[in-house]
Amino acid sequence: MPLLRRLLPLIALLLCGTVFAQDDVPNGRDHPMLTRYPLSHITEYEAAFNAVEFLVSVPGQRAAKKQRVEGDTTRIQYFHNDAGRQPSALQLIRNYQNAIKAIGGEVLYERLPRDSDSGETTLRAKAGGKEVWVRVLPDIFGAPTQSYRLEIVEVAAMQQVVSAQQMLNELNQNGFIALYINFDTNKAELKPDGQATVREIVALLKSAGQLKVGIEGHTDNVGNAAANKTLSENRAKAVMAAVVAGGIPAARLSAAGFGAERPIADNRSEEGRAKNRRVELVKK
Repeated sequence: MPLLRRLLPLIALLLCGTVFAQDDVPNGRDHPMLTRYPLSHITEYEAAFNAVEFLVSVPGQRAAKKQRVEGDTTRIQYFHNDAGRQPSALQLIRNYQNAIKAIGGEVLYERLPRDSDSGETTLRAKAGGKEVWVRVLPDIFGAPTQSYRLEIVEVAAMQQVVSAQQMLNELNQNGFIALYINFDTNKAELKPDGQATVREIVALLKSAGQLKVGIEGHTDNVGNAAANKTLSENRAKAVMAAVVAGGIPAARLSAAGFGAERPIADNRSEEGRAKNRRVELVKK
């Protein structure tokens, strides 16, 4: 009888179709970049540094490859509140794909739902100076309401603050040096770590009074080629402007952008694309 008494409210709820808001698990919360699907609540939440294997499509091949990504990992399990208004698995996947595309991200893999397979998608975007990987896993086996899982990994962008002496050594030895200055996606404004690199460039040019350098911007091949070239030029100009503001005559500098025209690594891998997103100092 006590068990039946506890079940009666649930039975009444299902019969009448009334939906009440349900609380998230303690400490459960949406990821800052991705909100939940409406009328859902969090049943599992975990946040820790971890490694996750994502499925990634390979051009010209039917089988996807697995790519291991390490970083700050958030795992969230959501349950829908209303069986009558919950999305289909395909609707859920498309919703998150569109959300990522809206902020300049991309779809790296999708397996569409069919039969007893709920499907899956891998997404990637840049936010807050980090590369963010997302897996969306719908669940079609719950009844009457279903659930879905988000796995989100934030990877710190490649950072490099090279000393003025290191820059001088590389310029004298090789004639150029690649610097990894972080910019927000589709932006050309210098961030704090970029300002630190600029200070070293200024120190270099003050210590070598006759040295002239070109500042060249480069991107990976993701996105529109013309837009990437303009973006790389704007980033090079932003670095040049900051160096001039540090007391270096503009006559000793030049700025140019080459977009994805001069890769130094394979753009088919994320590691390669990260190396291609760079600013080079070139000895004149």
